[in-house]
Amino acid sequence: MPAAAREEGTVPALDDATIALVRAAAAVTAGSEAQVRATLGESVRRVPAEWVEELILQSYLFAGFPRALNAMREWRRLSGRHAPAADDGERFDRAGEWREEGEATCATVYGRFYDGLRHNIRELHPALDAWMIVEGYGKVLSRPALDLARRELCIVAACAAARQDRQLHSHLHGALHAGATEAQVEATLRAVAEFSSPADAQRFEALWSKVKGK
Repeated sequence: MPAAAREEGTVPALDDATIALVRAAAAVTAGSEAQVRATLGESVRRVPAEWVEELILQSYLFAGFPRALNAMREWRRLSGRHAPAADDGERFDRAGEWREEGEATCATVYGRFYDGLRHNIRELHPALDAWMIVEGYGKVLSRPALDLARRELCIVAACAAARQDRQLHSHLHGALHAGATEAQVEATLRAVAEFSSPADAQRFEALWSKVKGK
């Protein structure tokens, strides 16, 4: 769960590192090259490097490979960090483990909606259901270098920036299920407001009100 930081006169919100991280998530997903460069530059100074790399890795699920590749290239340049020589994500012999981990992580994120989600996605296409669990929630979102609550806040930021309201609604629930507080979700939406229009912000507030009401 993200550590809360108390600003004088306010309820507990996000720590500085997580604010920078969710802003990078929004920029990598839907921002301009200048916004990606600026938010990753901010992250060099404020965010543990392992968190940033995990955010960029998971961004291919929400923004596609081109944006993930471009972001990682910019991160390597700005941070001066080299890629690791090897990574567990290369080990496709772990697909069975990824499925088990993915089912557990997805069940945490979706809670009582999990069974319905699996049914609905399989109705769209069984390959999408398998890829969601093994590739998305298993291989990527179950990686241990970044906690699930911060991952979900980054997904909230990404979905808001990309104006994907249906997925945003799901992951507003998911962030709470993963251990984030209401104040931390609200702080995330505020932190990425520059990536949305006023009309977007009104829709997101309505979605969030529905989530809090359930």
